[in-house]
Amino acid sequence: MTASERALLTDSVHDALQEMIFSGELESGSPLSVPALAARLKVSRTPVREAVQQLIYEGLASHTRNAGARVASLDAQTLKSVFEVREVLDGLAAYNATLTATHETVAHLRKMVEVQRELLDDPADSRRDATLDLQFHTLIRETANNRPLGEALSRLDGQSHLFRSDVWTADLNRRLAVTEHERIVAAIEAGDAEGARTAACAHVAGVFVRTQRV
Repeated sequence: MTASERALLTDSVHDALQEMIFSGELESGSPLSVPALAARLKVSRTPVREAVQQLIYEGLASHTRNAGARVASLDAQTLKSVFEVREVLDGLAAYNATLTATHETVAHLRKMVEVQRELLDDPADSRRDATLDLQFHTLIRETANNRPLGEALSRLDGQSHLFRSDVWTADLNRRLAVTEHERIVAAIEAGDAEGARTAACAHVAGVFVRTQRV
């Protein structure tokens, strides 16, 4: 196997494990046994070991001496900290994206929000809606053209997925999120960088508050 083939296999294993964590198939605290996962995924141990190390780096797993790796747990205080940092960084991403966005980028963002708005009339699909949400924010972060910023936000997104909530199942939460996305796009389209920052910060702050409601 060439180095590039090995890297692709490791990426594939990582994506599979990440999806198992996000879907709840691997719950918080579940052991990440390299031999067991290798047998389950029908691959050798090396790509699994490397993928688990990547999950640890991303904050999706933790390693304890003599106990091995486990899916990370996200307590209330850690979740609050994650969203506090996301609020600042997503605001910066929206600000920078406003300054660099092309007409094509704005049109793409507009289309994304239109699709999200149209889907509000359909039954909730948490995986679908969460994926569309991530694609929307990813485009803004890529447009911001700041690699360290994008990498930091990617890790924070992953960690926030460890917390189960009804953000993408409750009808009101879905509608509020789409409305907030529309405000971000409107500010970017208008060239209002500070407005985009404010809208993005308010969106993240609003999502956090809604995850805490019972």
